[in-house]
Amino acid sequence: MTAAAARAEARANTAAANAAAADAAADARAEVVTKVPGVSKATAAKATRNGYYHFMVDVWITNFNAIEFGIYKRTRNRAKSRQFTTDMDIFAEVTEGGERTGLIGYREETWKKAQTKDKRLVFKMFTDTLNWRATMDLMLGRSMQQTIAARGTPVMVYAVNTDRDDFVVYLERSANKWPFMPEHFGFFIPGPDGQPVFYRLKRHFINLGGDYTLYDEHDNKVGNIDGRVFSIGGKWKCKVRIEHADRRLLTVLQMFAAMQVFNGESRRYLRRLWRMVRRGKTAIVLDPQELDLYKNPRRLR
Repeated sequence: MTAAAARAEARANTAAANAAAADAAADARAEVVTKVPGVSKATAAKATRNGYYHFMVDVWITNFNAIEFGIYKRTRNRAKSRQFTTDMDIFAEVTEGGERTGLIGYREETWKKAQTKDKRLVFKMFTDTLNWRATMDLMLGRSMQQTIAARGTPVMVYAVNTDRDDFVVYLERSANKWPFMPEHFGFFIPGPDGQPVFYRLKRHFINLGGDYTLYDEHDNKVGNIDGRVFSIGGKWKCKVRIEHADRRLLTVLQMFAAMQVFNGESRRYLRRLWRMVRRGKTAIVLDPQELDLYKNPRRLR
């Protein structure tokens, strides 16, 4: 073999090796981009752009929707999931990658029709086929405890439990709130090794549609919740850094975005209830389902 032929063969081998390395790197990048714990690869691939996982929470204007409207529709929905109660009102949908992946509702009778001391704000998330995925409860006892400690500043505490996790995530409004200043919410998600990951949601100072920025424990911006000002029912476009995205965090943020419809009302409710309790005009009785979340796990059974 001549020297020229040897050099040509070497160049060809080098080009082939570079091409193989480039293909391997591209496959690795694609795997990193589309790998979101708890999310299918197809959905993750469509929902991931520019290093962020994107989703949208869209609040419907009326109850006239294909999920609830129709003869015996509620009965069929209850048959699909025991979590779909008779007073469940589906009011929002979640879309990821352009496809509807979730439905969010709340218990209307326990919130809209109950007396002040008996009110309970309960959200539930279902899959598109109405299988239960998560529940988010306003913890009345703990919320009132924190509100009393904050001397009347409403401190809402929500408990979020999902179908795929052994831990309850507690989402709490900060009592460190000055008038006309942005509110903050904090929560943490336990990791598989027992190491928690802490997050903070800060409402934007100039805010018209319910806008928040998500920070991690190192005060790095890792996500955003952007409310649409000119939407009629309510619409929130959200994104999370791909390295932080997993189904548990996505579920908390999706429920939090839907809760914005009730955020002002829940603050006013807690302030009013605090005044009534302070003046001795009412006594709070906790719901058995909420009491279950307070029970000592080491108690004798």
